[in-house]
Amino acid sequence: MSGRGIVVGLVVLTAVNMVALAIADWLWDSVTIDGFWPLFIGGLVLGIANAIVKPILTILTLPLVIVTFGLFYLVINIAMVALAEWIAPDFSIDGFWTYVGVVIVVWLVNLVAGWITNRAAAV
Repeated sequence: MSGRGIVVGLVVLTAVNMVALAIADWLWDSVTIDGFWPLFIGGLVLGIANAIVKPILTILTLPLVIVTFGLFYLVINIAMVALAEWIAPDFSIDGFWTYVGVVIVVWLVNLVAGWITNRAAAV
């Protein structure tokens, strides 16, 4: 992949994650994202963390993921959202179940965006 393709992919990934975080902010009162820049930074961090940190953590914890039949993968996803929350200013999530909900929303939005981009690429 060329440098330009990586940049375009990162921009798209950031935008998709921004949409997912905005939906989570809209759905739950316990998710607070105050403004564009916290949303942008959160989406960017989440995209980079999912592309770089998550695969490394998954490989390192693979036995635990297997033993728990994949449930530990949810913990890894929660950690990625928590990392984005920790780095982005004016972005907070309160409560374990809210984290689970945010992870599900991020997963669903990324699934739909992937489906749309794959369909558009096939045309």
